[in-house]
Amino acid sequence: MMDLYYMLYSAPCRSILMTAEVLGLELNKKKVDLDAGDHLKSDFVKLNPQHTIPTLVDGKFVLWESRAILIYLAEKYDPDEKLYPKDAEDRAVVNQRLFFDLGTLYQSYVYYYYPQLFEVEKKPANPENLKRIDSAFDMFDTLLEGHQFAALDRLTLADVALLATVSTFEISEYNFVKFPNVVRWYENAKSVVPGWDENWAGCLYYKDLYLGDILK
Repeated sequence: MMDLYYMLYSAPCRSILMTAEVLGLELNKKKVDLDAGDHLKSDFVKLNPQHTIPTLVDGKFVLWESRAILIYLAEKYDPDEKLYPKDAEDRAVVNQRLFFDLGTLYQSYVYYYYPQLFEVEKKPANPENLKRIDSAFDMFDTLLEGHQFAALDRLTLADVALLATVSTFEISEYNFVKFPNVVRWYENAKSVVPGWDENWAGCLYYKDLYLGDILK
């Protein structure tokens, strides 16, 4: 059984949990409390020098960075191509959406919310960074035009990763109702991606831990 070092409040970790659910993989889940400094303990730093979560251990193989883990799990444990097609062009589209999630959509969350939540001296909301979120959602809305799913005409890794991200925006009370394609996709994804309930439980956990002050 693979070990997953994680915290449920983390969107990248939640994407791994949902992917494992789709693929029928059992994970030995090991909590790494970042606030308590668990990620800086010597045993974990030896395992992952970047001391980040999620971290996956599959036998003697260790991997971190959530999208890399998603791709690894699909390439090794998804022979029926449930989430990750083998066709080069189809796979490239899925990869593009994964990288869009990483570098644009999720990154816009980091720009706007992280200074308010996680810096030693917390900063007020920056309207310019809110525009980054609006722009990212506008692009996602464009990508979804005429499509039920994020990448292809069926569920893929892209939907799972983006669901973890967009649900984090929802729990943070970012209102994306002005992006109708995103709203339509999100409602469908919540109903078809296995593991949604655990994902939402993680969102609520995140809200309880971190969002109280900014959502007053």
